[in-house]
Order: sequence, then C-alpha cells, then structure tokens
Amino acid sequence: MNIVWTKHAQERLTQWQQKLNIRKLDIENIILNPQQIVAGDLDALVAQSKFESGLIRVVFKKESGNIKILTIYYTSKIDKYWKV
Repeated sequence: MNIVWTKHAQERLTQWQQKLNIRKLDIENIILNPQQIVAGDLDALVAQSKFESGLIRVVFKKESGNIKILTIYYTSKIDKYWKV
C-alpha cells in the first residue's frame, strides 16, 4: 500500500517537525504499525501511538489501495483519545 500525503498533512508535519522534531518517517511508521487504530469522523480512521509525554494522531482514509493521510497532530490528552 502506498502512503499519499495531502497538502494539509504535509503542512501540519512541517509545524510538528519544528515544535517536537516529529519526522515524516515517524508518521509513516505510525500508519504502518500503530499502537492503536480508532474510528474518526466522516469514515476516516485514526492511527495513534504514544510519543514522549503525549500522543501522535494520524487521521487517514484507505482509498484505492492507498493510505491517504488527511492530517496529523500531537496531543497531551492521552486519556481523552486512548481506547482501553
């Protein structure tokens, strides 16, 4: 499966690279080997993995055999998003 980055996701990656040194490889590893996948909005899925003292969440859709990354973000609210 190919990983396709939207322009928005690339822009968000740039922001998180500057703030927390999150790399493209980190995000692609989360997509391919997430600690958890949960349902998102509008038929999207969210791959998430713990990172430092928070959580990286990668919102994506599977389309035509590809994984399309819609957005990424980091949150310190692990308890809010982590499903037990």
